[in-house]
Order: sequence, then C-alpha cells, then structure tokens
Amino acid sequence: MALRFTKMHGLGNDYVYVSTFDQAVDSPVDLAKRVSDRHRGVGSDGLILIAPPRVAEAHARMIMFNADGSEGRMCGNGIRCVAKYVYERGISRANPLRIETASGTLSLSLTVEAGAVREVRVDMGKPRLQATEIPVRPEAIPSAATTSAASTADGRIIRLPFAIPDGPTLPMTCVSMGNPHAVFFVDDVAGVPLETWGPRVERHAAFPERVNVHFVQVRSRRAATMRTWERGSGVTQACGTGACAVCVAGALEGRTDRTLVATLPGGDLRLEWDETTDHVFMTGPATEVFDGVWVER
Repeated sequence: MALRFTKMHGLGNDYVYVSTFDQAVDSPVDLAKRVSDRHRGVGSDGLILIAPPRVAEAHARMIMFNADGSEGRMCGNGIRCVAKYVYERGISRANPLRIETASGTLSLSLTVEAGAVREVRVDMGKPRLQATEIPVRPEAIPSAATTSAASTADGRIIRLPFAIPDGPTLPMTCVSMGNPHAVFFVDDVAGVPLETWGPRVERHAAFPERVNVHFVQVRSRRAATMRTWERGSGVTQACGTGACAVCVAGALEGRTDRTLVATLPGGDLRLEWDETTDHVFMTGPATEVFDGVWVER
C-alpha cells in the first residue's frame, strides 16, 4: 500500500492529511497509530482524512483520528488545514468553504494571498453547555453533592469544584464544541504538571467519552494563556476547539470578555463568542510542511 499524504499544522497542532478523493484508506484506525508515531512514523497528533462529502451543501468532509486511533468528532486546528488543502488543491475554490464533520457542517472564510490560504476564520457554531450534551456525569464528582446549586442546577457545569486525583481541587467549567472540554483557570499555568494532571482528568469517571483538559491563566479581559492535554493525543501545541471552549468558559465565569486572544504554546488564536448568534468564531493560520508517500513494508 502506498498512500500520498501531506503533513500540515495549525499552530504546531500537526496531523497527517490523506485525501480519499482519489485513493482509499482501508484501516484508518491502525494507520493513525502508525503514522502518528514520532519515532517510527511520520510523527503527528493524529490522522485526518479529506473525503468526498455526504451532504449536498458541503464541499468536502473531514474524518479525524487521534494518535491513539480513537476517532474524534471535531478538530479546530485540523479543519483550518483541511480548508487550505481543499482550496489550494482545487477540490473547491469556494470562499467560504463548507466542510462536513462528525459534529455538523461548518462554514470557513479564507484569507487568500497569491493563491495560498494564509488564515482561516471558522464558524464553530453554538457551544453546548448542558452536561448531558458534553457529556459530563456530575454525580461522579464527589463535590457536586455539596457545592452551590448554581454550578449544576440548570444542567450546566460552571465553576464546579473538581478534585484532580492526587492533585488539588479546582473550579471547573465544561463546554462542548463538538467534542468535550474541561476548563480550569489557574494563577500560574506554567507551573501546572500537565503530563500528570491531564490524563487523570481525561479518564475520570465523570467523562464517559473522556475529555480534553485545559489549564488557563487570564492576562486581561481579552487575553489568556492556555496549555492543553488532548484526549487520545496527550500534550499538544494547540487546540482550536479547546481555545473556543476557553473563550466560552471565561465569559461564563465572568473572567474575560466574549472576544479573546488565546495564547497557546504554538501561537495565538483569535476567538469571538457572538452574542447575537450565540456562535463561536475562531481565526488562525494553517501551514503546510511537506508532501510524502506512506509505504507499508
């Protein structure tokens, strides 16, 4: 088997992209594990297939797999790169583009210079805040039984005290942007032992589908620094849906405005939670690294 692929990244959140418009992928779960290996493969946070759409209004479909082979429903940095690939390879020159995902079809507006996509603004849709939609099981969090009713009474998880196993108890706000996120605001994000706390939260019994974990330090009403542990991939340079979740969580907790610049290890994303439409908009770059051919031996 020989598969043509492209290595791309959004702020260092890197994936191997394979178009299935003109080639087939038989076992994407196994392929994701092999190509993602940073010592024996291409090296990436996962695999993204760019496929023909199944719905008439879309120009292409994104199918995303984490480095451990688990399938994800959405990837904010990944979808910007999909848009770059679709436009620059001539699959569609529509602007805005519409990309089908497991979480619905999203609209992406492209900034194009000399035929190359430099930046992408994604309409990420409405955040999902009900615990059942995220999903979160508050009954699996011991503090939920004794905390203030405001944290869970309306079905949302906002500032709910969460005891990290063998770690501190921190207020947690949960958001779904097509995939689940747990957001913790801290005073010193650089001092968080992410590789220890991240997997403990990701696999906690409160999250039946596991969860993406973000620790955030607010710098001003419109700026914050964040670090991420992604479910299925571990520490990543950036998380687009996570930055959207942080924007929403910051506004819900009254810590930030609805317009935010999120600084991640890989760079900055611009977020806006529009009050009129309730949609979250994410703007950031998409970068191509190289093309290659994956040959099974």
